[in-house]
Amino acid sequence: MPRTTRFALAAGLTLGLAAAAAAPAVPVLSATMVTASTAQARPDEPVGQAAGQAATAVIKNTAGRVFGTVRVERYDTKKSRVSVSVRGLTPGFHGFHVHSTGVCDARSVDRATGSAFSSAGSHLGPGTHGDGAGDMPPLLVAADGTASASFVTDRFTLEQLGDANGSAFMVHAGPDNFAHIPDRYFHRPDATGATGPDETTRKTGDAGARIGCGVVKVRA
Repeated sequence: MPRTTRFALAAGLTLGLAAAAAAPAVPVLSATMVTASTAQARPDEPVGQAAGQAATAVIKNTAGRVFGTVRVERYDTKKSRVSVSVRGLTPGFHGFHVHSTGVCDARSVDRATGSAFSSAGSHLGPGTHGDGAGDMPPLLVAADGTASASFVTDRFTLEQLGDANGSAFMVHAGPDNFAHIPDRYFHRPDATGATGPDETTRKTGDAGARIGCGVVKVRA
């Protein structure tokens, strides 16, 4: 190869390397970077789970036998996700509530109704039955005695469940009508003068006895 040609090729190679070095670097997106970017773009994704913030409860009957578990996770700043699983219940609907006191003593009997677990207090407030913070969808138990459900609610937070009095999840023997009695079902005035939902309906939704109770335990 002539000397002039070799000199031209060398000069061209030198200029090319210099230009490449001067060019701005092009970022390379790794799989990790793409995953993080995608996660930040999903505002509906539940938060708090990574930090392990959750509440749990083990539901036991009056004999102390375990028949269900509940887990509550922080969904976002105002909502909680509730997941429940039970077994060994009679088929059909069962009232499912949060009560205001974290004590499940089967020997504590409500004098008015004869129901156990009176120690758990009334439904978590505020609000009357049907519209209260402690009202949740009823459990629909299958023919084999099992039921599971998962839902999101803004009626309570983990902080409210773990307040000074604590709280408890309660399962009832019967379905809950959420104190909904249409006006056409008129009855004679009760002790309070009401002709719509009576005192029992307003208190428990006619869900019957408390058959299962689980103290809520909140962990950071």
